[in-house]
Amino acid sequence: MPPFSSYTEPPLMQSFNINLSLSLSLSLSLWCEFASEVIHSRRIQKLMGDISVSNGISNGNGVNGKNHSLNGYRKSCWYEEEIEENLRWCFALNSILHTGASQFQDIALLDTKPFGKALVIDGKLQSAETDEFIYHESLVHPALLYHPNPKTLFIMGGGEGSTAREILRHKTVEKVSMCDIDEEVVDFCRSYLVVNREAFCDPRVELIINDARAELESRKECFDVIIGDLADPIEGGPCYKLYTKSFYEYTVKPRLTRNGVFVTQAGPAGIFSHTEVFSCIYNTLKQVFKYVVPYSAHIPSYADTWGWVMASDVPFCLSAEEFDLRMKQRIKGENRYLDGRTFASASTLSKAVRTSLENETQVYTEGAARFIYGHGRQNQD
Repeated sequence: MPPFSSYTEPPLMQSFNINLSLSLSLSLSLWCEFASEVIHSRRIQKLMGDISVSNGISNGNGVNGKNHSLNGYRKSCWYEEEIEENLRWCFALNSILHTGASQFQDIALLDTKPFGKALVIDGKLQSAETDEFIYHESLVHPALLYHPNPKTLFIMGGGEGSTAREILRHKTVEKVSMCDIDEEVVDFCRSYLVVNREAFCDPRVELIINDARAELESRKECFDVIIGDLADPIEGGPCYKLYTKSFYEYTVKPRLTRNGVFVTQAGPAGIFSHTEVFSCIYNTLKQVFKYVVPYSAHIPSYADTWGWVMASDVPFCLSAEEFDLRMKQRIKGENRYLDGRTFASASTLSKAVRTSLENETQVYTEGAARFIYGHGRQNQD
C-alpha cells in the first residue's frame, strides 16, 4: 500500500503532491485540511528525507526550516496518533521542527498548537511542552521523597533530560547516572529541548550510552533510587525486556541500597486502558518487592490517565503533611503539580482499577509480555 490514501481533487483544488519523508512509525499520521476537504496520509511508514508540498504549507517556522504556502487553500495540518484500533487522537500543528531515525527508533519533534513542542518516538508522543511537568514530577519526586536521604540515582532511559532536571532539584543528590541506549535520541533532545540543557551540563550528571540492563549488571555500586523512564513496552520496541520479573529481581533489586526505592513509568492507567500493561507491571513488581505503590495522573497530551509504580523493601510511610515538609526542606523551587495531597489522591485509584490490580495474575516475562498498542521499528522491518 502506498503511504498516502488516494485522493481526487475537487474542481477548485490545485493538484496536491506531498512527498512526506518522516521517519515515523505505522501509527503516526498527518492530516492537512484545505477548504472543506481533508487529505489524510494513512500510515506513514519508513519515509526518508524532507517534507515538501508542491503547492506549499505555510507553517510559521516552516517544515524542516522551509516556508511554504497553499495558495490560500490551507486551513491547518494535524498530527494523529492511533491509540488503539478504533481510536485515534489528533491535534493541530504549527510545524514539524525535525525528524530523524536512529538505529533503534524513529524520532520527530513537532510544534503543536495545543501542547507546544512535542517529542514523538516510534509514533508515540513521549512528552509535550505544556504538560510534561505532570509526568516528570510524578515519576521523580515521590520516590526521592520517600527515601530518607537520596544521594545516588540511576535513570534507565531518560534521554530527553527532563527526569534528570527534576532529580537535580533535590538538594541531597550528589550523582545521577543517566543510561540511554540511543545516543541519537539523546543528542536530538540535547539540541532541540532547550529547557533541559542545564541538566545535561550539570557536573553531577553522568551520561552513559548503553543498554540499561548491561550497564546495571556491569556496575558494582548500588543506588539509592533507580528510575525507569523507559519507552513504552510496544511490540518490536527496544524496551519491553526491561519490564520483566527477571530484570527487576536479578538486575534492578541487587543494585539498590538498603533503603533503596525503584520507580517506573507503567503505561496507560485509564479506566479502560490500565489492563494493557499497568496492572501486569504492578503485579510483576509485587513478586519482587515487599511494598508496591501504584499511582496515576491525567496527562492531557496523552489523552489518557498515566501510571507509575513505586517499589521497595522498606514501607512507604509518609503522611501528606510529612510529604510536603520534605518537599519544602529538600527541593529547590516550587512544583507545579505534585504535593502531598496530590500524591495521596494519585495513589488512591478508582474502584475498577483497584479491582483489576488485585485480580491481576499475569507476571511480565519475555515469553509472556504485554504491549501497549503500536509497533516499534523492528516490527516494521
